[in-house]
Amino acid sequence: MADQAAERATGQRRGLLIILSSPSGAGKSTLARRLRLWDPTIRFSVSATTRAPRPGEQDGREYHFRSRADFLQMVERGEMLEHAEVFGNLYGSPAAPVEAALAEGADTLFDIDWQGGQQIGGSALREDVVSIFLLPPSMAELEQRLRGRAQDSDAVIEGRMAKSRAEISHWKAYDYVLVNDDVDLCEARLRAIVTAERLRRQRQPWLEGFVDGLMQEKDR
Repeated sequence: MADQAAERATGQRRGLLIILSSPSGAGKSTLARRLRLWDPTIRFSVSATTRAPRPGEQDGREYHFRSRADFLQMVERGEMLEHAEVFGNLYGSPAAPVEAALAEGADTLFDIDWQGGQQIGGSALREDVVSIFLLPPSMAELEQRLRGRAQDSDAVIEGRMAKSRAEISHWKAYDYVLVNDDVDLCEARLRAIVTAERLRRQRQPWLEGFVDGLMQEKDR
């Protein structure tokens, strides 16, 4: 396909906003990384947050670190596509880099929860959104994955499991739902979704001129 002949020589398609959500431990980070390895042109939406940087984190790489006052000013100015407060800290997706990517025909990947996805899905950019929810093969497997990290206490894991059930309850709000029982198969399906969504008629503005040209060609 050669990217539809380079989107018919620069008549380029409009970019996608790929929202990928899942409960903790369902494989979202792994599949997001694999998707970007498959197509390095997919950009990752770096969130802004009011929490302090952790050791090794860099501003603009893991997060855009902002003061609470600066973050709230961004919200007031309409500079956030979505935002929420989690455990006393604010998190949100800056709009400017996403809008620039759309205009350039580049896709942006969001690793956000259902609340953020709902906000973006209800925004002026909703026609550019494709939302995908990842499910674990079972709750027992999900708990095993969380315990396998050997990072959290039993109480923390119980809290994560309760939150996971709450997140899973919103699965019907998504365009696509994948069960991650085989990461390679799940990745292949994720790629197929992105490929199909890129080919939607409304995302290929060059088609109108191309078809007009076809209609004007004379029969031989």
